[in-house]
Formats: sequence, structure tokens, C-alpha cells
Amino acid sequence: MIFTAKGCILLILSMKDLIKIFVLFFFCTVFKAQQTSVSVVKYEDLEKRIQQEKNKLLVVNFWSTTCGPCVKEMPYFMEVNHKNAGNPKFKMLLVSLDRLADKERVLKFMKNKSLTAEVVLLDDIKRMNTWIPKFEKDWDGNIPVTLFYKNGEKIHFNDGEMSKEELEKTIAENLQ
Repeated sequence: MIFTAKGCILLILSMKDLIKIFVLFFFCTVFKAQQTSVSVVKYEDLEKRIQQEKNKLLVVNFWSTTCGPCVKEMPYFMEVNHKNAGNPKFKMLLVSLDRLADKERVLKFMKNKSLTAEVVLLDDIKRMNTWIPKFEKDWDGNIPVTLFYKNGEKIHFNDGEMSKEELEKTIAENLQ
């Protein structure tokens, strides 16, 4: 096929545009857009969110920026979230138990640690003795805690820090 000089210039410009679009798409896909705000929810809102995630394995991690084991396990959660990001049957939700007054610290932590899973701030500390046993009767209130739901039903409770291997194993056993 023979192109005129004008045609080649148009083709090159078109290729540049395609490359720009590809690069933008690649970064948005591979490095899922980071959340820049955090929703503040009450227990009832969180409970509804969990019930809405039908046909999915939902991993719900309760954590805080001031909890050493929570911070230590967070990179494992991000690796696993990234690994499963393309799976429509998988979702991860990180529930911060930081105080509402520390919302900016949560946002800074999200940015510094490149959290790609959805983060919500549970502002319901005054009623924690009410909602903790609703999530799990054996939960004593310590964090980190990770709950696994399938089709809105709790299928696994992990009290304490999880290793990457434990997290991956629990997901593999339940993600079908």
C-alpha cells in the first residue's frame, strides 16, 4: 500500500494517539486507580455493603493505621488484591477503625502504602460492643481481623494477623 506524505503524517499522529491511549489504559488497569477519599460509614451501612456483594468472595479486613500487625499484613493484602483484581467474583474491602478525627491520617496512609482495595472508615466506636458480636461472636475486639463472605454469608473468620500464604489459601479454597 502506498501512502502519501500527508497520509504518513496522519498515520504517525494516529499511532501517537494510540500509544498515549494504550499507556493510559495500561496504567489504569495494572495500577488500579488509588482511592483519594474515604467513605465514613456506620455499622448498618457496612452490613448492607456486605449483603450487596452477591456472587462474590468478599474479603473484609478490619484494621487501623496505629495497629502494628495491621500495617505489617497490609502489603500481603495489596498483593493478593492486585492478583485477583481482574476476577469479577472477588472483592476486598478494608475497614479502618481509626477515629473520625484521624481521617486525614487514614488518607495519607492509603496514599503512602498505595492501597488499591476499597477503604471505608467505620465511625461507630461508641456502639462497638453491639456490632462486633454481630460480625463474629468469637471476636474480642482486637485487630486485625479478617472476615470472608461468599454470597453475603460469612464463611471464615480470622482473628489476628494473616500471612500471605494463609490469605491466599483461604481465598483459593473459597473462590470458585
